[in-house]
This record gives sequence, structure tokens and C-alpha cells, in this order.
Amino acid sequence: MAALPYMLAGRMSLRTLLTGAKNASDSLRILSSATKISYPIRSIASSSALKASSNKRDPDTRLSIQGYFNSSDRNKETFKAACEVYKIRERNLRGHVEFIYSALKYMEEFGVHKDLEVYKDLLDLMPKGKMIPQNMFQAEFMHYPKQQQCAIDVLEQMEINGVMPDTEMEMMLKNIFGKHGHPVKKFGRMMYWMPKFKNASPWSLLDVVPNDAFELAKLAVARMCSVDPTSKLTVYQTKDVEDAIDDTWIVSGMSPIQEELVAEHPVDEPIKIEGPFRIFLRERCVGYFILRAESKPPPPPVKREEIDDVTNIKHWFTGIMEEEETESALIKKRSVHEQDDGTIMAICATGTSSRDSLLSWIRHLQVTNPKLSEIPVLFTQTSPIGEVMTVEEPAGEVKVNT
Repeated sequence: MAALPYMLAGRMSLRTLLTGAKNASDSLRILSSATKISYPIRSIASSSALKASSNKRDPDTRLSIQGYFNSSDRNKETFKAACEVYKIRERNLRGHVEFIYSALKYMEEFGVHKDLEVYKDLLDLMPKGKMIPQNMFQAEFMHYPKQQQCAIDVLEQMEINGVMPDTEMEMMLKNIFGKHGHPVKKFGRMMYWMPKFKNASPWSLLDVVPNDAFELAKLAVARMCSVDPTSKLTVYQTKDVEDAIDDTWIVSGMSPIQEELVAEHPVDEPIKIEGPFRIFLRERCVGYFILRAESKPPPPPVKREEIDDVTNIKHWFTGIMEEEETESALIKKRSVHEQDDGTIMAICATGTSSRDSLLSWIRHLQVTNPKLSEIPVLFTQTSPIGEVMTVEEPAGEVKVNT
């Protein structure tokens, strides 16, 4: 037991103590004594200067990166100037991942979230050649994972905003991460799917839609009226209508088939103006209204004679074959405007979406459709997107004597 003081001081191992035991009882006694001894724990402390630098590194870096995008003029030139200033200040590209993430956050505010050139400038901030994997294990286990994930996030934001990469960006990714890098695989998937989805819609639209509400309304109405190639797009002015309150424009769409439907509509059945409904052109939203009549029951199916049908063939002993009665009357086919939930008579979009502008729209339609002046028109207060009427009226349906 003389060795216990050395054990308390941590200078002798347990194996050395056990070698001094004469028998098994001495070994058990030594072990029982050793389990009750508390050993001093050695702690490794860093210097105060290192602790201070590590504590203020993240806030300092975050604030300095935000300072690059504090310009009052938020446009493409100032955004690219911020990237150039970062290149000059950080020649070793220190903190390039944090800068790219911060730039992705401010791209929409600067209006460059759909600019391919700006995305190339962000990827150009990454060092070249250093992060290329040298063997299969580095390539498979994501060599430099933070940088590769940052590049994947850049490509992901491009995909969300509909920006298609090009061959130059592929070469940039290969120079940064190598041909086996995960961002290059992401690039390959984007180049496979994005051209397919870009040309999938039969209604082509500009990449950058105009900001003018009038031009957007014309695009929206023309797009919805494309189901009938004979549809005509007409622009009216409310000031041409007598006693009109609003002074705005009206974009109306109507086809000759719809004019025939109005002419054939019974006088005792009202027509409703419903809306506004939403249609999106890229990130822009346009509200439109429809002139709808109640749906008519579909025509009965035509019974056609089947020449090859032998289920009801007559017996040969009866002699002359008896002719079966078949319906030979022709039934008019329903047009594309006659749907199960109603018949669309016309469609429009106005500058104010007010009831007065819609009333002016009906007045203009009466010039080319005289039958419309004899049909009662109802304005519905209920809108699928909430209350948008500018004139306060009692709830329910309001009848307009036209």
C-alpha cells in the first residue's frame, strides 16, 4: 500500500501497483482502493486573444459582407460593383462562401435574380483548381462540402427563377470542382430537364413581362381567348360611355361563336358577371371577369347503326329483314365556350376592376350584341380572391337594368 501516494499523484500506473501484490486478496484490495480515487482532469485552454478573435469573427464577417450591398441604387451595376470590390479587398477570396450566400439573398432586391451573367460572376469568386478531387474517394464523399453545397444552392436558385445555364458555366464548374464534382452533376440534370419544361407550354410568353398593367391585361386576355382562334380582342374606354364614373380602359375578348350564344340566349334567363379571377404571367398577376350564363343540359347521345352488329339478326325463315328504327337527326355539337359549370359569353380585364367599369363594358357590348340589352345582367358580390370592389353595395346579387 506504500504505492498509493504515487497513485494519488498520478505518477504510477495501475499495472505497476498490481505487480506488487503477493496474492489475489492483495490485488482485490488494491483495485477497490483505486476505484475510490479521483484523478485530476487536465484542461487545455486557448489564449485570450484567440478566444476574442473567434467570438467576434462571425458577427464582424457578417456585418462586413452586408456592407457590400447597402447601396441606395439597387440595380445590376451596383451589384456587380459590390462583387468587384470584394475581389479587390479579399485577394485570397477569404469568406467567399458567406459572400455568395449573402449575395443570393439580395439578388431579387437588386433585380438580377434572372440574370445569367450575375450568377457567373458569383461562381467566379470561388478559387480554381484547389477543390478538384484527386481520387475516387474525394469525389464520392464530396470534397470541400461547404463550397460544393454553396455552388449547388446557386444552381438551385437559378432553377427556381427559370435561368438556364450555358456551356461557359459548365466550364467554370469543371475548373472549380472537376468533372466529377456534385455541382457538375446538378448542372447536367438542369440541362436535361429545363429545356423540356421551357417549351412544354403551348402558350409562349416573354422571359421578362412588361410592368404596364394595360399591356399585361392584353397579354392575359389574348392568352385565355386562344382556345378559340376566331376570338377578337377589343379595347374600350369608359369615357366613351355616357354617365360613366371611372376613366379607365377595358380589354375585352369575344368570338363570333359567343355572339351567337348571346343572340340565342333566352330573355328571361339572367347572365352573371363573375370575378375577379386570377391569372399569372410570370410573377405578375392580372384580375379578370367573365360574363357567364347557366349551363344547358348536354344533348342526348346519338344512336348509330352498326353494320357489323349481328346480335339482333332475324331468322332466315321470316323472309324479308325488318329494318330497325334509328335516330338519323343531326345534333349540334357543343362549343368550347359551353362548359359543364356554365357558358362563357365574354371575358374582360379593366384598369380599376370596379363595378362602374364593368357596367361600361356591358354598355359597349350592347353595341355589337343588341340582344344583350334585353337580357338582365347580375353582378355577384362574392369573389374567389376576396373583396376588391371599389363601390360599396349591399351584399348579394345586384340587378342592373340594361
